[in-house]
Amino acid sequence: MPAEWGPHQATWLAWPSHLDLWQEALAPARRAFARLVASIAEGETAEVLVPDEEQEEQARAVLPARGVRYHRIPFGDIWLRDTAPLFLRGAGGESATVRFAFNGWGGKYLLENDDRVSERIAGAVGHDEERAFVMPFVLEGGAVDVDGEGRVLTTRQCLLNPNRNGVVDEKTVEGWLRDALGIERVLWLDDGLLHDHTDGHVDTVVRFVRPGAVVAMEARGSDDPNRAVLGALLRAAEAHGLEVLRIPSPGRVLDAGGRVMPASYVNFYLANTTVVVPTYGSPWDDEAVERVGALFPGRRAVGIDAREILTGGGAFHCITQQQPAVAR
Repeated sequence: MPAEWGPHQATWLAWPSHLDLWQEALAPARRAFARLVASIAEGETAEVLVPDEEQEEQARAVLPARGVRYHRIPFGDIWLRDTAPLFLRGAGGESATVRFAFNGWGGKYLLENDDRVSERIAGAVGHDEERAFVMPFVLEGGAVDVDGEGRVLTTRQCLLNPNRNGVVDEKTVEGWLRDALGIERVLWLDDGLLHDHTDGHVDTVVRFVRPGAVVAMEARGSDDPNRAVLGALLRAAEAHGLEVLRIPSPGRVLDAGGRVMPASYVNFYLANTTVVVPTYGSPWDDEAVERVGALFPGRRAVGIDAREILTGGGAFHCITQQQPAVAR
């Protein structure tokens, strides 16, 4: 599995469509989505899933006229990081996909069609049985982060959680990841953010920015609800011998009911020409956008308010899936 900073052929996304899921957040979530797609389409194709003709018309009205293609593929919700296939690349540059069992993040959110999204996207890109691999275990894409040179980051809270694959040990999971993603070394972290319904996906806490180097957050505010967790993650990453580049945490971000949300600047998306950083109306938004942008010279840093997207459980990395460029 190539690193995200490598060249993309496209990015896969799904148009926020379901009023019963998003309710009053649907319109602002669509505005944030439109800004995200516009940033991606500057340098690659945005492949957008729409469930029907009516939703496609609504999407076309606000998304860029160029650089976007639409696919009539039904889906439960927009979290394609977890429901789309992961794209692989062979030694000769050829493309393949690998997909996994999906059980609604441990049985929390079982939505119709989510368990078929990966199969249908693999079909849409023309991958036959020889290039569309199927693995017989549960794994979401947001649970792993690779450097493209044989290392993968993940958390025990998620991959060893009995709600995914029953009781398994680290060695078993490491074997699965080697087989599925072509990696050589698994770097284990422990817990993710408070109230993260994904059970600690690594793409909200620690991400590779180049081989041997990661970005992670540090608490700045005295009331940061993740102070202890973030400190433990920093220490664990350093213990793995990684260079750890620090950015601020958004701190205490609350929903309309006053509940702490799992807000993270690490949930950025790295497109060909831009890096899209979620913001939350936090005092550290500007610094985070600047610091993340500085990690990827040659890309334009774009900060987009992700609070309405976060009401659904994640931010911009959670709703994107990169398709690496292939040899011609």
